[in-house]
Amino acid sequence: MDSDDRKQTKVVRYSGSTHKQSIQWDDQGNKLFTSGFESYTFYRLFSLMFIYINENRNLDICVADFEAGAVVVVSAAGNLRFRYTGPLSTPRELFRPVGITTDSQGNILTSDYNNNIHIIDQDGCFLRYIPKCGSQGPQCLCVDSRDNLFVSETVTGKVKKLQYYNK
Repeated sequence: MDSDDRKQTKVVRYSGSTHKQSIQWDDQGNKLFTSGFESYTFYRLFSLMFIYINENRNLDICVADFEAGAVVVVSAAGNLRFRYTGPLSTPRELFRPVGITTDSQGNILTSDYNNNIHIIDQDGCFLRYIPKCGSQGPQCLCVDSRDNLFVSETVTGKVKKLQYYNK
């Protein structure tokens, strides 16, 4: 959720219509997620959401924060587990995560708008890339019960189904 003035962003957990939890700050009182205020016009022009979110099988909340260039994962209790900003073994490129999903093994998949789909384990360790496979602006991701990966493209609006093996 963003505040009306777009200066604060937090994740709010509900059960039905009952508020259960708000997550906004880390242990040192720093913001966990960026606000969309500075780039609001940019996002509206390109129909990008500010933050994409998914809950994994451990009830961790996995957030693709485009503006921060990070995947932020917090525990079910709301504590920061890790921030993923791209693999350390490659030269620093601009990492812009948009879509995010998790698979049956608890791995986190995030689409980097500028590059590939990153696969990281549930502890934030980089596992591998899935190449764009000709995708033009991979955005939203979804994994079904058979671990097939569905990727939507920002540019064309098409959805591609990829055989995704998490082994």
